[in-house]
Amino acid sequence: MRGYRDLAAELRRLIDTGQYQPGDTLPQISDLMATYGLAKQTVRAALAELANEGYVLTRRKYGTLVRDRRSLRLPLSRYGTVLTPGGAKGPWESACAAQGLDGRMRLVSVTTDEAPEDIAELLGIAPGAPITHRRRNAMIGDEVIQSQHAWYPKSLADQAGLSGASKIEGGVFGAMTEAGFPPLSADESVNAGIPTPEEAKELGIGIGVPVIRVQRITRTVDERVMEVLRVSAPSDRVELVYDRLPISQ
Repeated sequence: MRGYRDLAAELRRLIDTGQYQPGDTLPQISDLMATYGLAKQTVRAALAELANEGYVLTRRKYGTLVRDRRSLRLPLSRYGTVLTPGGAKGPWESACAAQGLDGRMRLVSVTTDEAPEDIAELLGIAPGAPITHRRRNAMIGDEVIQSQHAWYPKSLADQAGLSGASKIEGGVFGAMTEAGFPPLSADESVNAGIPTPEEAKELGIGIGVPVIRVQRITRTVDERVMEVLRVSAPSDRVELVYDRLPISQ
């Protein structure tokens, strides 16, 4: 074995064949140096390549871990299961639970901002009007699978209890329904690409892992836009399933 690409190929093979499972810790750099007769910088370069490709991730105090790349199915119908107020799980948690996974939502921040032009246009309000911006991470265990940014007209967010710095049990749609603003319809657009540095940092992935970006605009029964949601997720961790779509009207 002569270079970092050779070591990266060998470790990649061990991961792909299941000799290292998701969550396993790879041998320490010193052990890899001794096993393969390589310099420290060569080993570091090989691990950096695997991190960039999404095979591994580095956690302080834990070392280099094999990243879980199994895909989670996210059916569109997950939203309909959480419209009844008072439930304990939101759409993400419900979809994860249905697949036996420990899914949870982590609230990152809630701020009151002045609406930038693009968000104001989507919400149908004047630029600079007050909005509530909620940042959340959709988690499986300790891993961030989705980074979510959601914006609401502040008056509506206040009425639905979305302006406080606390997690909404049962999900936002249940809270909106309970406040008298049940969601009726949504427009959703999806694209993919190389992550921005901010996305890579939020998701804990290498810049070589493509991301899926989803924008959802949700309206109430009176056609008022209640939410603009933007989601980023590693393309190897989520499968968006648009189930039971109508073919004709």
